[in-house]
Amino acid sequence: MALTSTLLHSASLCGGCCRHRVLHLFLGPLPSNSKLYSSYRRPGAEPKKKPSWKDADFSFKKCIDVFKTQLSLLKKETRDHLVGPEGYPLSQYLLEQTRVLWQFRSQEDLNKWIISSDVEIGGKSEVYLKLGRNNQAALLYGTLNTEVPRDGETKYSGYCSMRAKPPVGSFARKKYYDWSNFNSLYLRVRGDGRPWMVNIYTDPYFSHQKDDLYNYFMFTRGGPYWEEIKIPFSKFFISSRGRVQDNQHPIWLDKVSTLGFTIGDKVDGPFQLEIDFIGLLNDRAHTEEFAYETYDKNTPV
Repeated sequence: MALTSTLLHSASLCGGCCRHRVLHLFLGPLPSNSKLYSSYRRPGAEPKKKPSWKDADFSFKKCIDVFKTQLSLLKKETRDHLVGPEGYPLSQYLLEQTRVLWQFRSQEDLNKWIISSDVEIGGKSEVYLKLGRNNQAALLYGTLNTEVPRDGETKYSGYCSMRAKPPVGSFARKKYYDWSNFNSLYLRVRGDGRPWMVNIYTDPYFSHQKDDLYNYFMFTRGGPYWEEIKIPFSKFFISSRGRVQDNQHPIWLDKVSTLGFTIGDKVDGPFQLEIDFIGLLNDRAHTEEFAYETYDKNTPV
């Protein structure tokens, strides 16, 4: 009897975790003092005095509007699924050589991205994102500052990043990009000569893999000319919380969550990066599956 009650209690907790995304659409964020959810607070910062439940919007009209919007999204997803993979006809999907994922031509395109910096941990770096000249590119610029915050805990500082918002399905369901039909990332950028890190986020299979990233370097040459950069997916390596992992394996291209760029070359001063578009390429001449050695965890004796 005790075992049965324990299992039922665990199931109710798991159900609550899955349902909170749908409730978030109608009622806003859940209270931060819930046992299931916690929010990061920088060392030395004062806790919020205002209860989180006061931020919830209990408007009935808003609930109806959101419900109608989600139903329309579900209808579109169903229609695209009937057409073919990711809404493309099967013949077009199999023969596709290139695909543009993100272009930057309007403010709406910029709203699909999130910028962040070490200000979140008390740093002093600054980062901004706006449309470039003639609204033909995204301009990511700012100032890098490696001064470590004096909170007694932070040891390193000095980074700025730009990350695409993860795709979300109807009723706040998780969605993923399927890039398995391509083998390279293709970008058109113009930088100032500083190196960047390209980050690819995938959906983790286990909870302890939630901080895993696939990374590779992007070197800009500076100057007035644009450059087209091709990065094979076989070159990306796994890191977790800034540390390269011993156990390496290729990217799960059918479970890509989002993509981002990070600068943190420990050089104080201004930086800028213009991005025309980000796309995918199926390079038939590239046959490499994985660029790094893989090891068997349980080596036979």
